[in-house]
Amino acid sequence: MLKTPLAIGVGLGLLLIQSASAQTAISSDTGILHAKQLAGPATEFAELAPAKTIDAAIYSKSALIPVVLSEEKGGAATWQSTFPIEESNARLVLLGGENSDWQLELGAPGTPIQRAANLVSEQRRTDLGLGNERFDGELFTLQDVAEGDWQFRIRSNSGLQKQGFLLLEGDSDTQLVSYLADRNLRVGETIEVKSSISERSEEQVLLRSEGISEARALLRAPDGNSSEHALALDASGQYSFSFSPQVAGDYTVQIMVRGTTLAHDAYVRTAEHALSVVADSIDLADSQSRLEVDASGRLNFSIPVDGQFESHYRAFAQVWGKNAAGHDVAVAWVGGMVPVQQNRSGSRIDLALDARWVAMAGAQAPFSLRELRIEEPNHFVTLASAKNLPVSSADIDFAKQLESKPSDIVIDDSMRTGPRPAEEASRGVGQRLLLVHGYCSGNVWPSSQFSNASVFSDNNKNRSHDQFARLIQSFGATWNSFGVVAHSQGGAASLHLYNYYWSGLDNAGAGRLIQSVGTPYQGTNLAGLLAAIGGIFGVGCGTNTDLTYSGASAWLAGISSSSRAKVNYYTTSFRNTNWWTNDYCQFAADLVLSDPEDGTTEQAKGQLSSAVNRGHVTGQCHTTNMRDPAQYLDSSRNATMSTNAAR
Repeated sequence: MLKTPLAIGVGLGLLLIQSASAQTAISSDTGILHAKQLAGPATEFAELAPAKTIDAAIYSKSALIPVVLSEEKGGAATWQSTFPIEESNARLVLLGGENSDWQLELGAPGTPIQRAANLVSEQRRTDLGLGNERFDGELFTLQDVAEGDWQFRIRSNSGLQKQGFLLLEGDSDTQLVSYLADRNLRVGETIEVKSSISERSEEQVLLRSEGISEARALLRAPDGNSSEHALALDASGQYSFSFSPQVAGDYTVQIMVRGTTLAHDAYVRTAEHALSVVADSIDLADSQSRLEVDASGRLNFSIPVDGQFESHYRAFAQVWGKNAAGHDVAVAWVGGMVPVQQNRSGSRIDLALDARWVAMAGAQAPFSLRELRIEEPNHFVTLASAKNLPVSSADIDFAKQLESKPSDIVIDDSMRTGPRPAEEASRGVGQRLLLVHGYCSGNVWPSSQFSNASVFSDNNKNRSHDQFARLIQSFGATWNSFGVVAHSQGGAASLHLYNYYWSGLDNAGAGRLIQSVGTPYQGTNLAGLLAAIGGIFGVGCGTNTDLTYSGASAWLAGISSSSRAKVNYYTTSFRNTNWWTNDYCQFAADLVLSDPEDGTTEQAKGQLSSAVNRGHVTGQCHTTNMRDPAQYLDSSRNATMSTNAAR
């Protein structure tokens, strides 16, 4: 610890340092939360950097075709078009909405259109959804049919439901690759989507734009208005679509591509992007930060800001200094959820760091904050940034102020999360295991299979990870300590809570702190697809961009490896029956997701690096009303989780 209290503010004036509680207090509708003052070694810089957007690309093997029926005489309505059937055994789903009287007619290449029932080997009701947000549909299976262009006609005798979708299965060797050029999802900025075709041929995978005959984008704005746009071939050889949103809110961008493969087979593919566009609410107010040191020895980087502020933001930066020879030296990363502090001197956000990080690096002034980013806390969109923000400070030799030698310093929890506010340590009474559900869901856990447990309920709601986490914290405040068993999004929300905020998780005893089943830590393709479908039907819980590939990637860029290490997770998938038929959990989802998957979460996207993978089980699906039993009803696994849970 620093032996003498210091408070320095050179160039920008002296600013009184508040207590840790005041610096981290965040007001919300669930009460006051205290954020952790996060930090970690320079070796973790890459881990906390925003991921490349192409790494969160959608790889689509199917096509979600918008259907708009035209009125005919007598109140009936029809729609007709031509699309390729790419394999002799294929599936398609008609999504006409609840109580739809849609009737499908098909015409194989060179044959007249007739009732689909005369051509298909199977026809049954199905649905597509996440949690309890589900859209009714009808599945049609074709076996041993001719490949090529088929005629599709949809009739409605009543004409009451004129909009819906046709979901077509394609050959998985041909996929549409679509991603955001960057994540500047702000009002007035240019948002660009890039797309190309990935084609597997003779054990090679080629990204190509040749063979594409049609490429267009369907943009749906927050007010429900839609517009169609042609995609342009850009200098990189990809098809590109750009737009500049003028209002904040949820947008969907559907990319549709038609073309032929190297083998001259026709295909059609779509990719659905769910985008939450936010308004600028904060900006840097000065070209430098200032450094202060409090009586406990913690360093405070005070960053002046302007704006119409939200309650809090997510911020990260790299701290750099100079070594004895005057060369640049990386000290640590610093960040977390930060409130805006306001007083007579102006507005600021504070990033606090234990001085031992400086001593370990052998660093001294002048310091700088590099790769600074201040983000909106629900969608992790960067609102203000700086590549290199100088820090004004006195010339302090921090190493000499420490009682122990830098080589003797061991990274501990206080270095990573800062001091815990006294009121947090004494909150609540007793210990508990919290059973947490997922997105747009109610309680799913059979509570009788868990001991000393309580059920968290936020039934059928759509929450961002940050909102969800704060609700868990509020519910858990009844007890002094708790652990979590979570399903689906509940796992990500619980990890978010532990990473950013003080709660009963930090008081828990020995055992597995967070255990999750079926959590899409890296997102699910269903999130974008359902945003597009919900935009037409106007039902369901609503868009959740934290569950998209892009949103999950942005969220993970703030979750440290030390926090991830507190998670034990399980994944499941459908039961394998035989090699010649399609295995599935949910008919419609199987056309969209990559195997193996549980009807919502793909095994590959359920992985969480640095966490403890407790294994993958087949024969279990994400939720009830799928082909195999729901993954949260596994009594053996539930008993194991209950026994091993921290409380």
